[in-house]
Amino acid sequence: MTTDWQGWIGRSRDLTDEMAAPLARRLAATLDQETIDLRRGAALPPHWIAVLFDDAQPQRKLGPDGHAAMGEFLPPIDLPRRMLAGRRVTYERAPRVGDELTRRSEIAAITPKDGRTGRLVFVTVRHTITGPQGVVAVEEQDLVFREAPVPGAAPANAEAPTLPNAGWEQEFRPDPVLLFRISALQFNGHRIHYDADYAREVEGYPALVVNGTVTTLALIEAARKRVGRELRSYAARTAKPLLCGRRAMLKGTSPDAAGKATLWAENDEGALAMRLDVEFAS
Repeated sequence: MTTDWQGWIGRSRDLTDEMAAPLARRLAATLDQETIDLRRGAALPPHWIAVLFDDAQPQRKLGPDGHAAMGEFLPPIDLPRRMLAGRRVTYERAPRVGDELTRRSEIAAITPKDGRTGRLVFVTVRHTITGPQGVVAVEEQDLVFREAPVPGAAPANAEAPTLPNAGWEQEFRPDPVLLFRISALQFNGHRIHYDADYAREVEGYPALVVNGTVTTLALIEAARKRVGRELRSYAARTAKPLLCGRRAMLKGTSPDAAGKATLWAENDEGALAMRLDVEFAS
């Protein structure tokens, strides 16, 4: 496997998008936010920028998994499975309906590792999002590339992390329509989120995989309804995938005096799927 990727560190690209009212309206409908103000100039929840900046590559440049083929912006890592391992986001101000926003993406680090399931490569991408009033958000994403699954091999089980006592919980059962809507809003072609045959037969999942953005949005929306404040920042770590149609639980703690709380999702077996360490604005 080629490992001469260090020359890709520092590679950057800019993408401009608009926090358009139709996009915000569709996301509001998907999240059951029927009273949101969509008039031009109205402030929106900062975490809604998650559906902006799609990687709309031409059809001929897509890989077999539905993602953009490697070697365009990301290095040509020859491992077939790709997922988001974690992200860290800080929000500086709310985007407004009609704002033109620009995201500068830069490859910050590339780290090969040997894991319990074989060879891994982690790629950290830093995004800086700016708008008419200045910086809106800074985000770091950790992408992980993995080997293809071995048929019949037992999944690797990590040690269960220690979690705080939940102050609230809410059932969550993501269905194919929800997965479709979020993938459509993001223009996300990753086939594990909508092509059940591909997810099972090629990538070895037992069902459609819930997009990490779906889980993140569900956790944040559930928490902000209880807290009544927007997020200042969060750090997310993915542990296990949630599967479409299966019962999951969203849980969280109440914010402390500094506005910090822990949110997490558990899969249908009660195992940790995703954890968010968040800070709410004052």
